[in-house]
Amino acid sequence: MNGNSDVLISVRNLKKYYNKGEIRALDGISADIHKGEVVVIIGPSGSGKSTFLRSLNLLERPTDGQILFEGEDITDSSVNINKLRMKMGMVFQHFNLFPHLSVLDNMTLAPRKLLKMNKADAESKAMELLRKVALEDRAKAFPAQLSGGQKQRIAIVRALCMSPDVLLFDEPTSALDPEMVGEVLDVMKDLANEGMTMVVVTHEMGFAKEVATRVIFMDDGVMIEEATPDQIFDNPQSDRLKTFLAKVL
Repeated sequence: MNGNSDVLISVRNLKKYYNKGEIRALDGISADIHKGEVVVIIGPSGSGKSTFLRSLNLLERPTDGQILFEGEDITDSSVNINKLRMKMGMVFQHFNLFPHLSVLDNMTLAPRKLLKMNKADAESKAMELLRKVALEDRAKAFPAQLSGGQKQRIAIVRALCMSPDVLLFDEPTSALDPEMVGEVLDVMKDLANEGMTMVVVTHEMGFAKEVATRVIFMDDGVMIEEATPDQIFDNPQSDRLKTFLAKVL
């Protein structure tokens, strides 16, 4: 079993309530994410998956509970969350590329502004990452000239330009045409093979089966089951998970 020394993110009794507690988006979630793990979160729409993921870097402010990132409680108001976010790459459903900037400028903006990297070094690293996803020929292109799959691959390598310790993916393929899903998942698989720590909210059960080291099944703001992909998909314990899998597999 993993020792505590390699716990990257530790979540304790996390709650997110709306309407004075009438809506419980997260209702007491606890989980540890270890270095090098690929944790995939599955569950029906409205189960709290994205709220949980977005809480990990405080894009959602929890109502209660603790989130420790590299040993530091990021829910403490004295913490410089912007500094910590530099170590947490985030890839959204809708790419979030700046339309008025070229691919290369999109990728080098944050490293130059936040990491104070010089232009030549930032561009060299960006080109290296573009080669990795076979898009170096699109460096001077603008987002409007790219397919959805290309935009999402750019969004992933843009996050990697900051050399993050963990990548958070919020349904990275759900806005894509079906034929483009595979090219994005392939990039994510390569990252997993290289040991990148990833937390992924997705509807892609094949990816969860193949790549996850651990799968978390959520419903109604709570964690119903947490196990290896084999256990989750081949031997689900709860009726709720069995019902969910019967619908999606």
